[in-house]
Order: sequence, then structure tokens, then C-alpha cells
Amino acid sequence: MPAVSDIALAAIVILVLLALVVLLAPAVGPVRRALRNDDEWDDDWDVAATTDRMGEPHRPATDGAAASKALVPVVDEAEPILTGPLAPAAADPSVESRVIRIVSWAFLMTVAVFAAASGIWVDVLPGIVIVIAVTGLLMLLIQDIVPRTAVRRIAGPLQGLLAIAFTTGLVVMTGGLDSPFTFGFPLIVGAGALLVAARTAFALAVLATAAYIGAGLIADPTPEIEPLVQMAVTLTGVFLLAYIGASVGREQRRARDAAIRLSTVDSLTGLFNRNYFFTALEREIARGDRSGRAFCLVMLDLDDLKSVNDRFGHLAGDQVLRSVADIVRGGVRKIDVAARYGGDEFVALLPETDPTGGWVLAEKVRLTVAEQGIAGVDPGPTVSVGVVSYPADGRSADALLVSADRAMYASKRGGKNRVARAQSEPMMLAIEPHEPERPREETAEKVG
Repeated sequence: MPAVSDIALAAIVILVLLALVVLLAPAVGPVRRALRNDDEWDDDWDVAATTDRMGEPHRPATDGAAASKALVPVVDEAEPILTGPLAPAAADPSVESRVIRIVSWAFLMTVAVFAAASGIWVDVLPGIVIVIAVTGLLMLLIQDIVPRTAVRRIAGPLQGLLAIAFTTGLVVMTGGLDSPFTFGFPLIVGAGALLVAARTAFALAVLATAAYIGAGLIADPTPEIEPLVQMAVTLTGVFLLAYIGASVGREQRRARDAAIRLSTVDSLTGLFNRNYFFTALEREIARGDRSGRAFCLVMLDLDDLKSVNDRFGHLAGDQVLRSVADIVRGGVRKIDVAARYGGDEFVALLPETDPTGGWVLAEKVRLTVAEQGIAGVDPGPTVSVGVVSYPADGRSADALLVSADRAMYASKRGGKNRVARAQSEPMMLAIEPHEPERPREETAEKVG
């Protein structure tokens, strides 16, 4: 009959493998598509796949919802997700980082005080102090010293693994299953489940279980029944906290995503609204000033939308607006920002794009709108487009928008359904000086 330690070792190996499978399975392409039920691209572009706009990497334009995922919040039935430019606004990393700092350092200081003041673990006190110091140093590296690289982006999971390792070592040195510091495992899992996805929370609970079992058996390879029952009760709490934390965190993220969507996305077209566009434009101007890189701004206006509303009704006009918005959404890249600027006006911010690239996009959108048409609306809609670039056509948001508006109306004056660039000088009408009419008596005197 196998010993208890052998069974526990096998269980630990199985738990660790299970956690790794849960964490790594979605990274595999087919598995990820099956879990997410879509063909969403990775965050990094596949440059060799498709290029557009003078060879720049371009996300392929697909139909309808698939093409919109680069620009609008994608709400999955299981987990709300924000992608593209909305992602930074979806969370406040400074708040989460501050909470993690407070909890982690409070935990370390509490352990140090209890270990030193109680006098129970005098023999292993130097080891406890060393473990606390090493853990604090690694936390400092992860939280404040490591630059914003791939390692920094996975700082949360790294801190969770570090906390589990610290708690495991502490439990081993302070009595195994009888250690008072076993509360650390439920604390780590419960706090982590509030901040990560449900899948990651489950993997964290599995790893904590494996660490708890391993720590207990290292300290006492042949435990009594009472510590085993205590361990089972604690592990039950670990998984219950993981479930509660994941559920609460998911609902909190869902509510946050809905609030962000309402405040940044136009409800009719699904594009960003005017307020978000101005924020993105100011941010891009600041980035351009720092890096010296140019960008383009495209403004387009629907031609004769009023006549569509008058002849076919406002529902048909709304359908035209949504159709044009879908075309704009499908034509831009993932890093671009497309928005509804006004009633029948749209804008697109194109980072790191030269004027030629902006013209190519504008012409592509114009042709697609003219060729696609709308069922039941004859003649179909057309758009007049203006293209400007930074800093050539303006060094501020207001100056760029004035130039874009001038270019767009130049295309309208040229016959509509065309693309125009901003002129170097403002178009002004010459006004002849007007002389007031003289009285007839004064005129008669001069003639005489």
C-alpha cells in the first residue's frame, strides 16, 4: 500500500499540471478560438498577413461584428472584455497596484512581528527573517524596479506566485499543517480572484492547494487525522473564496465596462463619441510632440442625408449612418480611432500615417460607401472626405479640425463624393470697400 506522502506527492504533481493546463491552454490558437468563439487576432500584428496604406500592417476588414472588435468593447457572455484604445480606460492600474502593495507589505510586517514577538519559533527565526527579506526584495523589483516590459505586464501573476511561495516556506518553518500562517493561502486566492479572470483564479486556487499539501507534508510526512481535517476545511475555504472573488470581480468588470461604453461610445453607430475622440487627439498630439512622428486626421460627411430622411424616413437615415460607420470601422487599423463627430460627420485618427496613407484610406472608404449602397435607398449614399496631417496642417486639435473641416467642404464644393486635402492658405472671399451713397445735392454741386 503506498504511503501517505507518496499519494500526496502524486496529488501535488497532478495539481500543478492542472494549473499549468488551465493557464496555458487558451494561448494555443485553436483552443483559444474555441473558448472565445471567435477568430480574434493577437495583440501583435502579423505584418506578413495583410498590408495596406503604403505597406503598413493592416487588420483585415471583415463583416459586421467581427470587424468592430478592434474599436468597441466586446462583451462576451462569460467575461466582459475591452480591447483597442478603450483598454487603458477600463481599469485604473494605480489603484490595483496600491492595494496590492498595502496588502503584501502589511502581510510581511505582520509575519515579522508575530514571529519575533511570540518567541515560539526561536530556532527558525533567522530563516523566517531571511524569507521575509528575500520576498520583500523580489516584490520591490517586480513592483517598482522592473521596466515596463513583458515581465512588468505579468507582474500580477508573478506576485501571486511569489506570495504562494512565501506562504509555503513560512508554513514549513512554523509547524506545517498546524501553522497559524495557513490563513495566507485563502487570503492570496481570495484577493487574487478579485483582480484576475475566473480561469486564472481557479489556477491560483489549484496552485495554492498543491503548495498547502506540500508544505504540510514536508513538515510532517505522517500527519494525524485532525490536521488533515483542518487542511480539508481550509482548502474548501480556498476554493469558495476563489469562486466568490471571481464572481464579484467579473460583475464589477462587467459594470465598469458598461459604464465606459456609455461614456465613450456612440449608441447608434458603435464608434467612439466626440468626447473620446478629442481625448485621443490630444493624446496623439502630445505623443507626436515627444516622438516627432506625424499622423493623419480624416473627416467625412454624408452627402444629402437630409434628403434621405425626407424621402425614406429617419429609420432609413439611421441605417445609412450605421452602414457608413461599419465601413469606416472595417477600413481602419487596430491602433486607429474612428468616431462619430456630429450628426452625419465621422472622423478617423490615424497614428503614424503619412498624408499618402491617409489619402489611401479616405479613398478606400469613399469608394466602398459609393459601391455598397443601402437596400431601399436609391440613390445610395456618398461621402465627401477631407484629409489633413499633423503638424503640416495644424499643431493643435482645434487647428487640425478647422483644416479637416475646410478640406471636407472643399470636396463638397468640388462636386461631392470625392476626397480633398487642406489648402495651405485659408480660403477667403474678397470684399470690395463700400462707399456710402452721397446726397443728390452734393452730387449736383460737383457736377455743376
